[in-house]
Amino acid sequence: MNNINARHISVMLTEAIDFLNIKPDGIYVDCTLGWAGHSKVILSKLTSGKLYAFDQDQMAIDNSKIILKDFKDKYEIIKSNFANIQSELLKRNITKVDGILYDLGISSPQVDEDIRGFSYMKDAKLDMRMDQSQKLNAWDIVNNYNYEQLKTIIKNYGEEVFASSIAKNIIKTRTFQPIDTTLQLVTIIKKSLPVRVLNKHHHPAKKTFQALRIAVNNELETLKSSLKQSLKLLNSNGRIVVISFHSLEDRIVKQTFNEVLIDPQAQLYAKLPVHNNWKTKYQLIIKKPITPKPDEINKNPRARSAKLRVITYIDS
Repeated sequence: MNNINARHISVMLTEAIDFLNIKPDGIYVDCTLGWAGHSKVILSKLTSGKLYAFDQDQMAIDNSKIILKDFKDKYEIIKSNFANIQSELLKRNITKVDGILYDLGISSPQVDEDIRGFSYMKDAKLDMRMDQSQKLNAWDIVNNYNYEQLKTIIKNYGEEVFASSIAKNIIKTRTFQPIDTTLQLVTIIKKSLPVRVLNKHHHPAKKTFQALRIAVNNELETLKSSLKQSLKLLNSNGRIVVISFHSLEDRIVKQTFNEVLIDPQAQLYAKLPVHNNWKTKYQLIIKKPITPKPDEINKNPRARSAKLRVITYIDS
């Protein structure tokens, strides 16, 4: 596979860039470089400004360097988890930025690359690591975690109703032989589900694979940590744009934004005859998340579940 030709379509590209409200001399952060779809457009709008882009995946970084070769000194790629956004930017003497973008989830080339083990449609060793230097992978979880741990991961991160049955069958199967590949796991999942679920439109293994990917990469905790840091990094009128792809991610984005939008003592003051002077410096740019237009979904079915939220900091 020639990776540079791997096809990845950036979801809600136009909307994300528009909501970032890019200034030509601004400092911006792409927390999820991927195949540089958003980064390339951001860079095209900068003159004296600079972009810092995060990614853990060396394959994505190598390909992005080729895609962004015309922009030279306008950007820097930081090979690190975006949970380290504040410390990594501080190393570069950056304490405030004008915009931060998160395009969450997994890129199409990662899914399509057989050896990565993200896909339930292709046979590969169970892996699912975004950062290939990381020790923990999906094989470790599937073959070493106990029943309660497996059930909790599949139920909480995959929102899978039949988590208990899947966990039991994983334990039963690995008693006789290791579960080495993605399609071995798919077979176990299918045996764990009732016929009515197997006949539904969505692939029966989708939720369990999502759960394992989230667990392997600690995605939800790192997202929460990174968003909290990003809120503190914004210049006045700076913005954070987040594109999420499932309800767990979107819930964290909404809750983290609400922490700076809603007075934590509001309920207490509501019961007291005292005026509360608390005032937020943050503001939602759009009250409700926006979703892809039908035309985009038709061209890129993976965009179907996407939601975009935007918040700004106003220091006045």
